[in-house]
Amino acid sequence: MKHILKAVFTLLIANGLWLTASSQEVNVLFKEADNLEIKLQEPEALEKYKQILVLEPNNIKALVKSTELSCSIGGRQPIKKDKQLHYQSALAFAQRALAANANDADANYAMAVASGKMTEVETENKKVVEFVKDIKTYADKALSINPNHARANYTLGKWNIEMLNLGGAKKIAIKLLYGGMPQGTIENAILYMEKCRSLEPYFMVNYLDLAKAYKQDNKPTKAIEVLQKLVKLPIRTIDDKAIKEEGQKLLQEMS
Repeated sequence: MKHILKAVFTLLIANGLWLTASSQEVNVLFKEADNLEIKLQEPEALEKYKQILVLEPNNIKALVKSTELSCSIGGRQPIKKDKQLHYQSALAFAQRALAANANDADANYAMAVASGKMTEVETENKKVVEFVKDIKTYADKALSINPNHARANYTLGKWNIEMLNLGGAKKIAIKLLYGGMPQGTIENAILYMEKCRSLEPYFMVNYLDLAKAYKQDNKPTKAIEVLQKLVKLPIRTIDDKAIKEEGQKLLQEMS
C-alpha cells in the first residue's frame, strides 16, 4: 500500500510540474506572439498562437486571436481560393472557441467576424444568407454578455451599414429564402461605431467606416472630423497603412 501511495504521490507531483511548465510555456508564447504583432509580423504571430493551441486546444484567447489574424491575412490575398482558405480557417478557430465556451463574449465576437468574412467568398446564396444572419446573431450575443465589447460593437455597426447597402441580388435571396431580415439603419450603424470608438480609440477601421456612415447620413462635418482623427492615428497593424491612405483620400475629396 505504501508503494502504491508513493507512486500516486510521485505521479501527482510530475503532473503538477508538467502543468506548471506548460503554463509557463504558454505565457512565453503569448508574449512572443504579441511582440510579433507589434512588429507587424502577422503570419509569424499566427504560428505562435497555433503553438499555444497544441498545448491548450481550448484556449479562447489564442483561438480568437487566430480567428482575427486569419481574417486579416486572408483579406490581403489576391487569389480568391487563398482568401477562402484563410477565412475557412478563421471560421474553424471561431467555432472551436464557441464550443469551448458558448457564453464567452470574445468567442461570439469571433464567430460574427468569421461569418462576415465568409460572405465575401461564399457563392451559394443560401449559405451567404446564413452567414449574414450569423453575423448579427453572434454580435448580439457578444454584446448581451459584454455591452462594452468594442469590436462586437463595430461588427454590429458594420452589419447595419451592409444590410442598408445590400445589392439587389442579395436582397432578393434573403427575401426568398427567409422572408426578409431586420433592416439595418444608418442611425444604429453610427451608434455602435461611436461606442466602439469610445471603447477602443485606436481601432482604425472603425474610424473609416464611421466616417463613411456619417457621409451617407449627409453629415459631412462629422465625417471630416472623424477622418481628421483617423489620419493622425498610429499604425498598429499591417492593414492600418491602407486604411489610413483610404481615409486620407476621402478626407481630401470632402474638404
